[in-house]
Amino acid sequence: MRDLKFPKRYLIIILTFLSTCVCYIERVGFSIAYTVAADAAGVNQSSKGTILSTFYYGYACSQVPGGWAAQKIGGRKVLLLSFVLWSSTCFLVPLDPNRVAVLVVARLLVGVAQGFIFPSIHTVLAQWVPPHERSRSVSLTTSGMYLGAAMGMLVLPSLVKYEGPQSVFLAEATLGVLWSLLWFKYASDPPRSEHPKAAAAGFGESLLPIKGNHKTKIENGGSNTRTAKIPWKRILVSLPVWAIVANNFTFHYALYVLMNWLPTYFEQGLQLSLQQMGSSKMMPYFNMFIFSNIGGVLADHLITKRILSVTRTRKFLNTIGFLVASLALMVLPFFRTSTGAVLCSSVALGSLALGRAGFAVNHMDIAPRYAGIVMGVSNTAGTLAGIIGVDLTGRLLEAAKLSYSDISSPESWRAVFVIPGLLCILSSFMFLLFSTGERIFD
Repeated sequence: MRDLKFPKRYLIIILTFLSTCVCYIERVGFSIAYTVAADAAGVNQSSKGTILSTFYYGYACSQVPGGWAAQKIGGRKVLLLSFVLWSSTCFLVPLDPNRVAVLVVARLLVGVAQGFIFPSIHTVLAQWVPPHERSRSVSLTTSGMYLGAAMGMLVLPSLVKYEGPQSVFLAEATLGVLWSLLWFKYASDPPRSEHPKAAAAGFGESLLPIKGNHKTKIENGGSNTRTAKIPWKRILVSLPVWAIVANNFTFHYALYVLMNWLPTYFEQGLQLSLQQMGSSKMMPYFNMFIFSNIGGVLADHLITKRILSVTRTRKFLNTIGFLVASLALMVLPFFRTSTGAVLCSSVALGSLALGRAGFAVNHMDIAPRYAGIVMGVSNTAGTLAGIIGVDLTGRLLEAAKLSYSDISSPESWRAVFVIPGLLCILSSFMFLLFSTGERIFD
């Protein structure tokens, strides 16, 4: 392994990047394909909302179990199982808007399967990636989400137009199968090592799955058998963990509100046609892709060159990202042109992506062995934030419509964007107060 010119961990990172990219192509693709099919079948908006939101309920339910499974079985195996399950579901389920029960079950299955992905990825990266490379590795991996969303929005509408909505399902299943084959062929657990520097660095054998009893050496040359237990209570009462949870909640609240309601803001709030806007409507997601990687490289540079400690690096980038995003979100309703709105939303999402080099990598700082579990806990909060935020935004706009007769005025949208803006401020201060870059779970 050491003789390879291209370190194996880089291949693992590239494959995890591709996995998040494919997953978000699937999420965007279903929304596009189902909306076209449902509109053609005359499905009402309430029923459409039920089907579209079903994924997130399944997704929220499997985050913590995903972390547990990755810890016990191994992130590599769980990640492969997840892809096989959701790809098979996409391939086998017909896209028939009139078969509501079938679609609900299918979306629940896809949501549950994809809920295992990010806890598994964090477990794998914690095993393979040394601390001084974690920021850019996690940032690159998660930036695949934004590139996948952008690619899906640009390419899949044309596929629907020329080949029909069902073709999107087949394309997504094909991508999932291809990735699964690559992962099965090239992924592996890191080489086991008893060298003390491997454990001290925070990766290697000490982070591999523990099955049953685990023997540890003692001074007299014997061994001591202990049963590895996940410290659930310590994790759930830990203030650094809750700092991560709060910021994950805020990040996804803002992201899902903008992903789901920004098109409505353009079309009804600003009276603009999305088709006429061309590729400019995708700039916020490309901006997230760029700044997610900038944040990762910058964080590793600050840590490696000893400019800032791990703790100060995480707090610095998280605070800057979230406070700039807060300002951009709060002024967004006052921009009444497409250029201004795209610029403002791009700054907001790009800054949030920069902030991921703070809270989103912090799982592996404080709990490298339990990174998947902590990620599962915080990502559950993030998924719930999406469910709450998207639903609340609809209610706020319905109330604004009663007050202002339509939703074309800035006042109708002020609360929609001020709420995530305030959450950014509150969660960034919580991260400043309670987060740490030190390892607190052995």
